[in-house]
Amino acid sequence: MARYAMAIDTKRCVGCNACSMACKMTNNLPDGTWWTRVLTEGGDEVDTPAGIFPEVSMRYVTVSCQHCDNPACVKVCPVGATYKDPETGVVRQDYDKCIGCRMCMAACPYTGVRSFNWEEPGYSIDHAVGDADIAAHQKHVVEKCTFCYQRLARGETPACMDLCPARARHFGDLDDPDSEVSQLVGERSYEQLLTSEGTKPSVYYLV
Repeated sequence: MARYAMAIDTKRCVGCNACSMACKMTNNLPDGTWWTRVLTEGGDEVDTPAGIFPEVSMRYVTVSCQHCDNPACVKVCPVGATYKDPETGVVRQDYDKCIGCRMCMAACPYTGVRSFNWEEPGYSIDHAVGDADIAAHQKHVVEKCTFCYQRLARGETPACMDLCPARARHFGDLDDPDSEVSQLVGERSYEQLLTSEGTKPSVYYLV
């Protein structure tokens, strides 16, 4: 049993989008689909600073599924396609069970972390990329970040963490007091997204 979590150091993140690209390649995401996005506090456009010149600041916030300890999406899925893995705490999607009702998208308070394949997934190149053991993407199903579950099953860490050049991302078992993520959350100040929703997200933004 474990309770996997991610801590993202906002003081180190440089907004390079390496995490987004690592995720897209490793999981062979279809064209137009992103499971991880890099946002700024100043606005919806890329690299928008906060404040008014000359008093401006730039802080990047990378957003994906928050793998909540109390996930709203799981409660509303009528067929059990969205579920919380009991061994890891990771919120997962079963594409074969998904009926495309998108109730999980409606219930999730974190806008944009899920995508829906309206059409058969398309790709810019004619062969698959990334890990060979990922689930095949399907038409009319909901998708989202899986914490690279296929890599966790091999004892590895999510691709976004491995390829972060600023070493801003940390991953591990929050229930293990010796894990890096557990120690960082215990030592550093942090923020979480929309805690008022009661979902208890497993992503911590170190400040």
